[in-house]
Amino acid sequence: MISNLNVAHSPHDHSRCISAALEQAKHICKSKNLRLTPTRALVLEIIWQGHQPLGAYQIQDTLADLNKKSIAPTTVYRAINFLLSHGLIHKVHSFNAFIGCPFPNSPHSNLFLICENCGNTAEVFDNSLNTILGSFCNRAKFDLKTQSIELSGTCARCKENKNPLIL
Repeated sequence: MISNLNVAHSPHDHSRCISAALEQAKHICKSKNLRLTPTRALVLEIIWQGHQPLGAYQIQDTLADLNKKSIAPTTVYRAINFLLSHGLIHKVHSFNAFIGCPFPNSPHSNLFLICENCGNTAEVFDNSLNTILGSFCNRAKFDLKTQSIELSGTCARCKENKNPLIL
């Protein structure tokens, strides 16, 4: 039984997500004496435009459109690596893409619910799952560094609409 379940998104205004993500990033960078450069902030903002994981080249294209000039892939990858290393975004491995983290700098499950129809991806946080995973690792004397669990299915909105989109 899942207890204390927190889902990262439902239909809402994404500008609030973007504002919250940028504020959290500023706070984390300030507390760690790091620099949130304009490029890093813009990449974070692009990733938070929706709840569909974005690949590096999608991010690069959007960044180039916004800046009205081409952007080197290394610039995008440096920004992504910075955001990943400080827990501000996650990699969704099945898509080789990135999504914003609504729970940065807090221990959480990295459990993703991925809709096969619309591509929306929700991050779920559950304390009992963290406890179970920790217990498995302790029993195996395994030092867990990172983990990510991806579940594919159909989101509530697509089930309700019964009109599957094709990605």
